[in-house]
Amino acid sequence: MQRIPDLPTIPNRPMYIFLLVLTLANAVGYQGWSTLYTNFAVHEAGLTGAQNGLVQSLREVPGLLSIGVILLLLVLREHRLAALSVIMLGAGVLAAGFFPSFGGIVFTTMLMSFGFHYFETTNQSLILQYFDVRTAPLIIGRLRGLNAGGNLAIGAVIFLAAGVLPFSGLFAISGGLAVLAGLWALTQDPRARGLPVQRRGMVMRKRYWLFYLLTLLGGARRQIFIVFSAFLLVERFEFGVREMTLFFMLNNAVNWFLNPFIGKAINAVGERRLLVMECLSLAGICLAYTVVEDRWLVGLLYVMDQIFFNFIVAVRTYFQKIADPADIAPSMAVSVAVNHVAAVVVPVVGGMLWMMDFRIPFYLGAALAGCSLVATLFMRVPARGASC
Repeated sequence: MQRIPDLPTIPNRPMYIFLLVLTLANAVGYQGWSTLYTNFAVHEAGLTGAQNGLVQSLREVPGLLSIGVILLLLVLREHRLAALSVIMLGAGVLAAGFFPSFGGIVFTTMLMSFGFHYFETTNQSLILQYFDVRTAPLIIGRLRGLNAGGNLAIGAVIFLAAGVLPFSGLFAISGGLAVLAGLWALTQDPRARGLPVQRRGMVMRKRYWLFYLLTLLGGARRQIFIVFSAFLLVERFEFGVREMTLFFMLNNAVNWFLNPFIGKAINAVGERRLLVMECLSLAGICLAYTVVEDRWLVGLLYVMDQIFFNFIVAVRTYFQKIADPADIAPSMAVSVAVNHVAAVVVPVVGGMLWMMDFRIPFYLGAALAGCSLVATLFMRVPARGASC
């Protein structure tokens, strides 16, 4: 396997440092919000179940509107939009604790979510533009590992400060750090010369159909994990807050160490083999959810679920190898929007199916993994990329 380059030898190092700082800021801001939101919404704002459900649905709308990045790139440079997005995320998190009402939570959540999704779009785009097909998987793996490390760090800070600071102070810490990092990024110019100029406007090409399909299926399968796997642990196996926190910390610790090796694995065995392994594993895990009765065994399945889903980054590196370099920025905006079609639809449909039988959403997850497996077998990479 190819060794991850040392920092001084990474090409386009200014952009790497730029994205590293913003990735950590994004992790600190978003994870801080995620950790605090439920308790704040219930105990401070007094949201009902219906209001909370509406907030969670609205939170995904900016993902559907990620195509708006294409319009913003007509007037802003992409690295500046990335910095402004992190500032927006941080501002939404920082302000959240000062608005303990339904309307206030909706406003700050939408502000945070627009920043989060627009940064995700520009972050993916900049990585694929600035790093070649051998280096990009390594950079993605390292940044995802650092993202998990940032999640652990802010989780520890909140755990230690929760008994001392009010919600407003806790939100201000995570949001304020993100804002400061975004302001720093606004002073930077990490651009390299000679890169292909990105096309203006929306780009959807027939030859990218497999990328769009894999993105949609991956987004749908991800929602099964986010919504129903965790709900299974709490509702049927009665895992408490401390136990779920332990799973959260374990998942992030594993991701911290694992993600850099996933980048190496993409270069070593190729996207198709890695995604085949992911699809087979996730299908088996989904089916196991329906029959396992031991609570700690189902907890192990939950951790394995998270581990194998990390392989989805191979879809992005596959796209880098088949795409016209000038299509990357607009295509990343389209892909985030496509991914969030599933984020809006699957929880609603899956929730209705859960009411009939808790196993049905997991059968659906296994079927989605099977569809992804079939689609993955159609992957072909040009000779200039790594073999699949």
